Amino acid sequence: MITILVAFLAVVVLIGCGLAAFTARTANRIEQAFPPRGKFMEIDGNNIHYTDNGKGQPIVMIHGLTGQLNHFAYVLDQRLTQKYRVVLIDRPGSGYSTRAAGASASLAAQSAIVMQVIRTLGLKKPLLVGHSLGGALSLAAAIDYPDEIGALALIAPATYAANEPPPVFRTLTLRSDLARLLFAWTLAAPLAIRRSKPILDIIFGPDNVPRDFATKGGGLLSLRPSSYISGAQDLAAMGDSLPLITGRYSEIKMPVSMLFGQSDRVLDPALHGERLREKIPQLAFESVPGGHMIPTTIPETVAAYIDRAAQGIADAKAAYHPAAE
Repeated sequence: MITILVAFLAVVVLIGCGLAAFTARTANRIEQAFPPRGKFMEIDGNNIHYTDNGKGQPIVMIHGLTGQLNHFAYVLDQRLTQKYRVVLIDRPGSGYSTRAAGASASLAAQSAIVMQVIRTLGLKKPLLVGHSLGGALSLAAAIDYPDEIGALALIAPATYAANEPPPVFRTLTLRSDLARLLFAWTLAAPLAIRRSKPILDIIFGPDNVPRDFATKGGGLLSLRPSSYISGAQDLAAMGDSLPLITGRYSEIKMPVSMLFGQSDRVLDPALHGERLREKIPQLAFESVPGGHMIPTTIPETVAAYIDRAAQGIADAKAAYHPAAE
């Protein structure tokens, strides 16, 4: 009996080592093929990756859960940099940004880091654009730093905590640091590869997945262990953080706009969008045909929406300082 148990454990260890080797090899190849495209800024032990392109009124864009700045750089930012200064940020632990050991993944902690980037770059009252989890972070920033942000443009934002995460993110629900580490280095990448089609069908559906999203859109970066661990931390922290800010939404007095895909399969537009009007009466809500990833699937529409939100800031400044026109 002991011999059988030892043999079984040996097989488990060998399989685990094989999966870890596959994961390490996959992550290394991905990072060699798709290196960072921006610059880095150290903030309290977090190494933050960002891009800064264009001139004019500043726009800061924050991506969602398990994403990275390539979701915006895929095509959307190119439609904005001709007119605006556009800063894309990899959230702490996402993309090529690192999260300091033991650092909090709460919305408050992440929004504080985003604000440090904004201050360091000298951006005055930027338009803060947040997609999905990035929308929740943007709302947290608007509450805590109301005098440093010009307006919010939310795209399919997470605004209220749910009893359960969207099915596509259930593998991220491990709470133990050890369990996350083991899963990230063994099963996370193989399962993500095997389930890539149904996962992408939910995230993008009913829109088609762009053929080059895995490469140009940075989709392959999510296969790295660091992406899984950060995503699990972010999901848990969002569930803990959202209830702390939902009661404070009425404090937001700046202009707020929101764009949702009518057929979003990740976040319910009625729950996360229209319901917010009760707390933020100045909210300008728009819905368009499409799913959750409209920044990549209908970039022209989203760029026009962001342009309208940015123009609202410019009009307000002109009205306050008429001599500057």
